[in-house]
Amino acid sequence: MLYTKKSALGMAAAALAFGMVATAAVRAEDAKPADASLANKLDPNAKEIDDKVLAASAAVKVEDGKYKDKDGDPTFHIVNDGKKVDWFTYSGYRRYHAECHVCHGPDAMGSTYAPALKDSLKHLNYSEFMGILAGGKQDVNSSDQKVMPAFADNKNVMCYADDLYVYLRARAAGAWGRARPGEKEEKPDSAKTTEKECLGG
Repeated sequence: MLYTKKSALGMAAAALAFGMVATAAVRAEDAKPADASLANKLDPNAKEIDDKVLAASAAVKVEDGKYKDKDGDPTFHIVNDGKKVDWFTYSGYRRYHAECHVCHGPDAMGSTYAPALKDSLKHLNYSEFMGILAGGKQDVNSSDQKVMPAFADNKNVMCYADDLYVYLRARAAGAWGRARPGEKEEKPDSAKTTEKECLGG
């Protein structure tokens, strides 16, 4: 009886393996050539341009290596066919992925318990963003409770608050996609001085 069970198990395993090979063979035979236009639509790194946010984020002046919009708020500056970023966008990417992505998802895409900041920055202005970053936020209703901690005492966040804002603003506008910036401007002396003073080094 025991021998029969082992034989049956062996035959079942062989049938399963054969079925998997046969399925793979059928799938390979049925494969169609890639459709480049479809592939581009599914590109996870494709930029999602928001014309309104992009226009509002336009850099109109630069002071000590930091770009500003018409209201004087920090903004991004991306050139070279969208390949080269300003220092603060680059730094913001790095700080975001060191401090924020665990809750808000890689590339500011959001998670099951924290919003996509690439969407939040479409409607939050600079002072609102800074207030939430420093003071935290609570959204509580009968079925859900979302709490963002205050980062006012965290130098690894607050010393780079403008950098985070600039990076997230670029994501919100669609000026920067889901990728690590490669080409970047040199770190301005003003950024080096501010960083040293803020971190107490």
